[in-house]
Amino acid sequence: MPTAGQRELDHVFDRLERELPARLARAVRWLRSPTSRWVRIPIGVLFIAGGVLWFLPILGLEMLPIGLLLLAQDVPILQKPLARALLWLERKWLESKRWYTMRAARAC
Repeated sequence: MPTAGQRELDHVFDRLERELPARLARAVRWLRSPTSRWVRIPIGVLFIAGGVLWFLPILGLEMLPIGLLLLAQDVPILQKPLARALLWLERKWLESKRWYTMRAARAC
């Protein structure tokens, strides 16, 4: 039986998959499947390491949250905080889009 954090994280991932292009959504769905655990964990650790080494030319800071999301599938203590953080980021993103749209409409 999934925990509350797992349900929240699944909800966030489902919303994310709807926004992604079909090919990328399919890859995310595959990575989230229980059979992909042995691929998901090393990739998550590599993404976190890449995020820590953000100052190198090829790597970026955005790799850190992606790695944490991948690990959150298997580490229950990360599930609820990451789900809440993603929901907060989504809300802020939508607010900024709404603000920009209203600003652009007033300028016309």
